[in-house]
Amino acid sequence: MARKALIASTGSYAPSRVVSNADLSNLLGEDVDAWLQENLSIKSRRWCSDSESVADLCERAARVALERAEVKADELDLIIVATDTPEYISPSTSSILQHRLGATKAGTFDLNSACAGFVTALDVAAKYIMADPRYKQVLVIGGYAMSKYLDLEDKKTVTLFADGAGAVLLTAAEGGERGFLTSLLHTEGQYHSWMGIYAGATHQPLTAEVLEKKDHKLKFVQRFPKEINPDVWTRMATEMALAIGVSPVEVDHYVMTQLNINAIHETLDRLGVDRCRAPVIMERFGYTGSAAIPMALDDAVSKGKIKKNDLLFLIGSGGGLAFAGAAFRF
Repeated sequence: MARKALIASTGSYAPSRVVSNADLSNLLGEDVDAWLQENLSIKSRRWCSDSESVADLCERAARVALERAEVKADELDLIIVATDTPEYISPSTSSILQHRLGATKAGTFDLNSACAGFVTALDVAAKYIMADPRYKQVLVIGGYAMSKYLDLEDKKTVTLFADGAGAVLLTAAEGGERGFLTSLLHTEGQYHSWMGIYAGATHQPLTAEVLEKKDHKLKFVQRFPKEINPDVWTRMATEMALAIGVSPVEVDHYVMTQLNINAIHETLDRLGVDRCRAPVIMERFGYTGSAAIPMALDDAVSKGKIKKNDLLFLIGSGGGLAFAGAAFRF
């Protein structure tokens, strides 16, 4: 019988520091609350404390997922961390996590596909399990600590981005209808220079001039086409549905990148799907990048909104522009 990759458990964590829209209005010297609520539904977000970093967030989310699955860390075969805000440029954040958890037999690697990273990593993890019998328990974490890279005077970024981590434990099973079904990756590389953190690596090492110009901070360089996410998300959902022989309206939950509520609603409207099928957490947590999808997934699972045998489409997008979709029977 064919090996399947099942979602065994989920977990998430957000820092305790709450930053409200009112806090940012005071910081920026202008009211941003009305616009954020009306256009993005964001009311607050979480930021790391000065002593917290992305490995701390990943560790907390990972421990929740392991505890819920009743799996010990030393039973893990592989740990994948999806992040573009790593603990260090080198070594990997996943190696730190492996040590902290005591996952002594697990291999590790990081994956950077910006905010599409978690779904991309989940795709990779599922295929490890399906292809190689040595991999039975794979922990996938999306971690994000973008507050460390924010220019506190830049209204375009400081109002949106936040911190958090989400984890999913995939486990191997033989046969059955549940588990990983299909996936799809897509990139629009012509947009790679439109948003990102462009200094601090080999292209532009940190210098006094770079620090003065704040090129080591997150920047929106150009405004993305308004329709880019709904266009690509709709196409990906349609193609994945076709691949597994269902209609988009038969999908129980669409867990999508949590940046713009209007883009999510437009995508579901195009697919003819009720808007309530997309769990959203951005109201409370802002935009948590590569952690947004696993955090939204965990929130819905924890509240009993996602149940056994439900059909899930996870669709993410991020800088690059990178897109990733994966379908699971929960």
